[in-house]
Amino acid sequence: MFAFSNSEPICCCKFLSMDKVFVQQLLDRVRSDYNKIAEDFSRKRNTPPKIAEGKFSADSVVAGEKILDLGCGNGRLFELLENKGIDYFGIDNSEGLIEKANKKYPIARFQVADALNLPFLENYFDKIYCLAVLHHIPSKEKRLRFLQEAEKVLKPSGSLILTNWHFWKESKFLKAILKYGFLKAIGQSQLDFKDIFLPWKDSQGKVLAERYYHGFTRGELKSLVKKTNLKIKECGLWRYPAGHSNIYIIAEKPVKSV
Repeated sequence: MFAFSNSEPICCCKFLSMDKVFVQQLLDRVRSDYNKIAEDFSRKRNTPPKIAEGKFSADSVVAGEKILDLGCGNGRLFELLENKGIDYFGIDNSEGLIEKANKKYPIARFQVADALNLPFLENYFDKIYCLAVLHHIPSKEKRLRFLQEAEKVLKPSGSLILTNWHFWKESKFLKAILKYGFLKAIGQSQLDFKDIFLPWKDSQGKVLAERYYHGFTRGELKSLVKKTNLKIKECGLWRYPAGHSNIYIIAEKPVKSV
C-alpha cells in the first residue's frame, strides 16, 4: 500500500478520491466536533501553542501589522500578540470556540467565518498564522482552496506561517493510518489515504468526538504550497519536548513585478 522514502510514505495505489458530498459532510463534522468539545478543549488548551512560543516567536511581528489567526480556536495565540501593537483578527468556523475566545479575550476581534471563503479584502494581512488547522480540511481540492484563500488576503511580501501535526514517528498515529488505509483498500472507507479519525476524550476517558485529520508528509505539504504562488522560505520539523512534532512551512507572497 505504501512505499517509504526518508521515513515518510508514498502511496503506491490509485483509488477514487472522496466525492464532494462526503467532503462537505467531513467539513460539517469538523465544525460540529469542535463545537462539542469547545468546553473541554478550552480547559485543556488554555495557554499559547508551544510552537508559537518557540519556533515562531512573537518577536517577529512588527507594531502596526495586520495579523490573521486563521483557525484561531479559542484564541490562545492572542496572548502572545496582545502587547505587540498589532491589529489582530481571529477566525474559526466553530461557534463554540469563538464564544470561548470572545469571553477570554474581549479586547480582541474574533468572528465565525469559513476559511474556504474568507471575508476580507485582498492583500490585507501582513502575516497569517495557521497553526494545526489545514490537517482538518478534507480532500486535495479543498486544501488547495484553503491556501489560495490565505494567499489572496495576504499582502505582497507578507508571510504565511503554517503548521500541521507530523504523524510519522508516533506509533498510535501510524496504527490509525494503517487501519484506515486498509479499510480504504478493501472498499470499506470513503476517506482518502492518510486520512484518519482521532478520539478526543474528556478527563474521565469518555470519547466526546472523533476528529478528522489528514496525515501530511513534508513532501506533500511542500508540493501543495507550490501549487499556489506562495514561495517557501523555510520548511522543517519542530519537535516538542514530549516527543511530538509539527511540520512547519514559512511561505511568502511575492511582490508582482511592474
